[in-house]
Amino acid sequence: MRLDKDQPSSLTGTTRPLSNGSSAGSQQKSATSNSTNGLSHHPEVSNGSAPVKSGVSGRDTLRNNDYFGHDREEVTRILVQSLTDLGYNGAAAALSRESGYDVESTSVAAFRNAVIQGEWAEAEGLLFGDQLPEKGTDVESRYGRKGAGLILAEGADKKEMLFWMRQQKFLELLEGRDLGSALMVLRQELTPLHQDIGKLHALSSLIMCQSADDLKTQADWDGAAGQSRQVLLSELSKSISPSVMIPEHRLAVLLQRVKQNQISNCLYHNTTTSPSLYSDHLCDRSQFPLEIMLELDRHTDEVWFLEFSHDGTMLSTTGQDKTVVIYDVGTFEPLHILAGHGDHVAYTAWSPDDTKLISCCHDRLARIWDVESGTCLVTVEHHAQPVTTCAWAPDGQTFVTGSLDRQAPLCVSDLQGALVHAWTGMYRVRDCSMTRDGRRLVVLTTENRILVFDYKTRAEEYSIALKVDLTCISTSADSRYMLVNMADNEIQLLDIETTEVTRRFMGQKQGRFVIRSSFGGAGENFVISGSEDSRVYIWHKENGTLLETLDGHQPGCVNAVSWNPRNPSMFASAGDDHKVRIWSKASDVKLLRDRDHNLEG
Repeated sequence: MRLDKDQPSSLTGTTRPLSNGSSAGSQQKSATSNSTNGLSHHPEVSNGSAPVKSGVSGRDTLRNNDYFGHDREEVTRILVQSLTDLGYNGAAAALSRESGYDVESTSVAAFRNAVIQGEWAEAEGLLFGDQLPEKGTDVESRYGRKGAGLILAEGADKKEMLFWMRQQKFLELLEGRDLGSALMVLRQELTPLHQDIGKLHALSSLIMCQSADDLKTQADWDGAAGQSRQVLLSELSKSISPSVMIPEHRLAVLLQRVKQNQISNCLYHNTTTSPSLYSDHLCDRSQFPLEIMLELDRHTDEVWFLEFSHDGTMLSTTGQDKTVVIYDVGTFEPLHILAGHGDHVAYTAWSPDDTKLISCCHDRLARIWDVESGTCLVTVEHHAQPVTTCAWAPDGQTFVTGSLDRQAPLCVSDLQGALVHAWTGMYRVRDCSMTRDGRRLVVLTTENRILVFDYKTRAEEYSIALKVDLTCISTSADSRYMLVNMADNEIQLLDIETTEVTRRFMGQKQGRFVIRSSFGGAGENFVISGSEDSRVYIWHKENGTLLETLDGHQPGCVNAVSWNPRNPSMFASAGDDHKVRIWSKASDVKLLRDRDHNLEG
């Protein structure tokens, strides 16, 4: 499909404030629960904040402090923590006793307990040294000194840490309906810290909440009895020196990084099975979809777009012959051929539950189809120019259509086709994508701009102006990245939050036509794209390596590709040769051919 040219417009953009809060944490627990970072088993500890080696036997003195290039103390303390995490408390105690290493000092354990129990004055004192449990002793060590509080991580912001604790205190007072004390904390403890004014205003507005449930909803907070204190502790621990307070589940994190590193270095990693820790991991190229398994020829003209359903059981294909074909992936026989379009069909989108399909047509209409019956349920008539793209909201109750219509370039409709919202602006929409979390709508225009909207508020968050034609856009399953095809033979992976280009994929040919790419494979480990040179290109997403260049559709362009979300060993391609090709691994192709041979025999 040929590109629609337009003059580029200037860049407009805004920056987005980052929230000052906490991420989801583990279940709330007391300081003595099995999943804490561990407690000191010895009284002979420093008052500063971290464990000391105590009770060392003569046998221990013969040991080398080096453990295969690693610090013996660090390894031992992490093992003690991990044994506790695993529930092997006796083994953890035995290892601590024999080695003489504790995971944490009594100061750290007391601080942990103070946060979990909501004893905020004590927590502040322990953290910053005002009321240490060891006060009055003469114990000193390399971990800290008497009255010094816990050693903080480099760059830690004390005022920010205080703000987090006092914010929790404020919210808990509001939850208990102690409005007077809450107001005093806001005025006398939070405000003097001179932190985010906007955050202070938001907190002050919570005083008007009529109930604890209303407060939790407005603050996006689960209360003192929920996970909020554990989440707070987790956030605070990130600002405390790791030598003092080992990060949570440290061994599990390190092992996960080992696995992820092996996956990143395995060019053909295409399985959802986690690599074993027993051996090094490497996937066999023969298990990668590199061969054509089937050729589908139901279209009578160029095929412009195709997409597997979310459950991977169906495939929709569209093109210049004014039809949409829905295939059963089990047999690749057509379930429906959706006719009745007045012009070329540019795009389709499956509803989140795969019961409905939207088709976008150059006849200026979008249509909602019932997948089971193949009947048209609704016709959307909000645009005066070709409808080029669409995207469903995650709840399946609304959807967006994009058009080359400058007066109505982008519209939100409900399932009855009624207009819910329309964005105005002198631009034409070529493509759009909704992030999986439903938070953002990412739009690509013929004026070479990327627009990002908050889907809930409809407000534009920012825009990016580029100097090259943009042909398609898609977003990753984790809602963090956008993938943009550009008409100068390049695909860029951009971070949606920061707008930074994190990876560039080169090699494919595109300049005059709409060529589409997508994420694919297990864990979206790959980027796949069509090309104007009749080939399919596949890259490793993490390192940008071009893995495969496959002869796809000759003559003409490979216009679109789609990887089956449920079967990592299958993807489909669409071309100007009127064909749809299904690709799979060699063993699956052989099985199909053997089956067909037996049937013929």
